Amino acid sequence: MSGKPRLHYVNARGRMEPIRWLLAAAGVEFEEAFLETKDDLKKLQTNGDLLFQQVPMVEIDGMKMVQTRAILNYIAGKYNLYGKDLKERALIDMYVEGLADLNELISSNFFQPADKKEEHLASVMDKAANRYFPVYEKVLKGHGQDFLVGNKLSRADVQLLETILLVEESKPDILAKFPLLQSFKAKTSNIPNIKKFLQPGSQRKQPIQEKDIPRLMQIFH
Repeated sequence: MSGKPRLHYVNARGRMEPIRWLLAAAGVEFEEAFLETKDDLKKLQTNGDLLFQQVPMVEIDGMKMVQTRAILNYIAGKYNLYGKDLKERALIDMYVEGLADLNELISSNFFQPADKKEEHLASVMDKAANRYFPVYEKVLKGHGQDFLVGNKLSRADVQLLETILLVEESKPDILAKFPLLQSFKAKTSNIPNIKKFLQPGSQRKQPIQEKDIPRLMQIFH
């Protein structure tokens, strides 16, 4: 072991992507072990490496951690991205859970019938514009600070930027009515560790293509 966290997942975004983002924002180098076939997953399951028989799994600090939220909580706490007290942590958790809900809606579009995809995506973009992003615009306006909680970068900011960029892939003008989110995006994108992660050739994953879905389904089902 190199001492670096080792991430076990497919070579795609999925549930591992926010973990990659958070490690990168914390300036932590990590290694990846990609699952290429169903046998790769079965091997981890047979070896007892997966507590609930599923990935993501991250080897870190002598642990084999599973469950995305648990992994993110640990990384955020370890690298001082989780607020200064319980109240700040509660706010961060609320903001992150809202973003997780939106991310689930976006991800579910891949599994819609072909003739329903466009309609479903339009519904998701409507929710992003009218239910989710107004919350974060209001938070930033309410306290007039650069970050969501405690005027300091937290996991909530990292996940908000990740989600903004994700939504913009489908609707580039999504932030048109959100000047504070536009400013937030510009500032957080230029934080050195994040800026590095956004450069070509980083470990950030590209959008899943339709042609990739059968291969991924074969591994997981």
